[in-house]
Amino acid sequence: MFWGNKKQKKKKTNGEKEEGGKWHDDLNPETKQSVWAVLSFGAATLLLLAWFGNAGRAGEGLSTFFRFLFGKAFLVIPVALLLAGISFLFGMRRRIFGGTFLGAFLFLAGMLGLGEIFGGSQTSGYVGFGIAFLPLRFFDRTASIVLFGAILIISLLLMFNRALVPQRKEKEEENIDETSPREDQNPKKSFWKQFLTFFSVFGGKKQESVFVVNTMPESPDQQLPVENPTPPSPAQSAPEPLDQNQDTKAYKPLVSRRQIATNYKPPSIDMLEPDKGKPSSGDVRANANIIQRTLQSFGIDVDMGEVNIGPSVTQYTLKPAEGVKLSRITNLTSNLGLALAAHPLRMEAPIPGRSLIGIEVPNKSIAFVGLRSLLTELDERKKEFQLGFSLGRDVTGQAVFADLARMPHVLVAGSTGSGKSVTIHSLLMGLLFFNPPEFLKLIMVDPKRVELTHYNGIPHLMSPVITDPKKAIQALRWAVSEMDKRYTQLEAAGARDIASYNTDATNEDIMPYLVIVVDELADLMTTYPREVEASIVRIAQMARAVGIHLVISTQRPSVDVITGLIKANVPARIALQTVSQIDSRTILDMAGAEKLLGKGDMLYIPADAAKPRRIQGVYVSDGEVKRVVRYLAHMSEGQEDVITPSENIFANAPVSFNGSFDEDDTDNEIYEEARHLVIETGKASTSFLQRRLRLGYARAARLMDVLEERGVVGPADGAKPRDILVSRETSAPLGAEEVHES
Repeated sequence: MFWGNKKQKKKKTNGEKEEGGKWHDDLNPETKQSVWAVLSFGAATLLLLAWFGNAGRAGEGLSTFFRFLFGKAFLVIPVALLLAGISFLFGMRRRIFGGTFLGAFLFLAGMLGLGEIFGGSQTSGYVGFGIAFLPLRFFDRTASIVLFGAILIISLLLMFNRALVPQRKEKEEENIDETSPREDQNPKKSFWKQFLTFFSVFGGKKQESVFVVNTMPESPDQQLPVENPTPPSPAQSAPEPLDQNQDTKAYKPLVSRRQIATNYKPPSIDMLEPDKGKPSSGDVRANANIIQRTLQSFGIDVDMGEVNIGPSVTQYTLKPAEGVKLSRITNLTSNLGLALAAHPLRMEAPIPGRSLIGIEVPNKSIAFVGLRSLLTELDERKKEFQLGFSLGRDVTGQAVFADLARMPHVLVAGSTGSGKSVTIHSLLMGLLFFNPPEFLKLIMVDPKRVELTHYNGIPHLMSPVITDPKKAIQALRWAVSEMDKRYTQLEAAGARDIASYNTDATNEDIMPYLVIVVDELADLMTTYPREVEASIVRIAQMARAVGIHLVISTQRPSVDVITGLIKANVPARIALQTVSQIDSRTILDMAGAEKLLGKGDMLYIPADAAKPRRIQGVYVSDGEVKRVVRYLAHMSEGQEDVITPSENIFANAPVSFNGSFDEDDTDNEIYEEARHLVIETGKASTSFLQRRLRLGYARAARLMDVLEERGVVGPADGAKPRDILVSRETSAPLGAEEVHES
């Protein structure tokens, strides 16, 4: 019992010790190293004073003792202590003490051995004689000098944790400060720079075990590569663009997924502008130290990893110590933002596919990602995509591409001015550069009338850009019928999807991809919510196999616009800057978009990913869009219209469908039913039509307006019921004018 109690008591003591720890466990590593540095400097100074006889009686005793042991090489001890203090002062390794003490001991041994060899017997005292005795006995003088010289060099490497050729370090410093003049061109300066870097004393920079800075790759400002270019004949050459300053002879022959006989010449890459500006992230090494010290002040030990400099943000990666909960780090986002004087700060914990945490800090100046460089890279990889386009560059500066055929539908949402329209432009430009009209058709809906109307006249459009919400509903209904028609064709051909169908089809029977772009979904949902939702959900559920794809954009990410059915059937989403976390959750089902910077800064989550990816979107100017559209419109002049009347049915003639109105709102069954109901019952109100016809408020109110315009009912008069102006006997048939004789 006694030993058991004692053991239990001891175990309890250990548990208390683990909870509280030793008193010096709460000290920062920098504080401990500073204390050891002061002790080393103080001991070195004390021994120097003892050498010159200015340390009193205690100093005389120390001088006599060390002279007896080390002889004239007594001065080597203060030098070793001085180097150890410098190592403590400028070292940032976690376990620096063992290496520093071992290095100081080896330095002392090497100097004493060399002193004994060069200075003669008893120069280094009894200790030096004992150190040099065995090497001089078994080796000759030259070999002993080499041995002690190697020991001396090893001691310096251990104390300062340096490599003999720090080329990687120089490269990292050049990446950090790109504006500083390069001194490596002069071999002498490079040697002195390596010498000073080796001792790590003059710069006062702290060492790090791993510190790699990855900057944005510089995009080549050049045209698309041309393989075996052959000048086109005058009869087949494409017309020159209206801008005579553009170079049109650098056309890249279009190589689509299958060869299609077409005279389509894609626009020249020279019509696009190159990237502008370079990102400025400030002193990344200082920021990394601030992040590490801030976390250590809260009792969290981390190892800083690589730094990725992107177009708009810089990502600092870190690896927490074992046993540290990620929630402890993510809860300190505001504290890190305060320490770095940066807002907003976004944290990615963990980085997908890596055991690291990423902290994204906004750059002091951002770089505009141009479409030209991205399309150059996309041209080299276009065989990998069916409907490829460029999204932008991620936090590491790497280009990000997407395939609309694999998405197969995408939702773009964000606050006003966050870059939604520019994102749509970059998507459309990528599609136009690599797909002829025979392979791709477009339907554009732009209720705002100012964003997509620039594209009127290009040969890819199936109709002029639709600006009327009523015609937009008709276009969506036509797309549903076109989807059913295409499925019938696939069934007859025994094909599984559009790709397999086009593989065996002739050029005349090619089934083109159809992309429907809706620039503002909120306007359509406000006017005809049920019809829009039903059509979008039907297309999103079934249209992928027949090559019909949706691109939906909205600046009002609320649940009444982005409904649950739409979200469930549109898996790929792009969230730009939002005003609140609620809007971010509406788009992505998670927070994060409220911490974006705007100007194209986005979170992209594809259908096959669980976490979003941060991307700086492409900047497409109005001038670039106008140049490309003018060229395509000018090229299509004089050519036969590729749009047949059946394909353009929703633009040339109204399409009748349940619950919609045609141009005159008279030849519709719902109007006739409402008219007869009002005349037969003698009642006319919006709520009455809602109940009897099972309509929504918007449609019932519209019916009342039409009945009033046609003279069936009188105007509203407060709370009084409307007057019925047409009796049963005098009621005119549908389509005839209603005349009320007063």
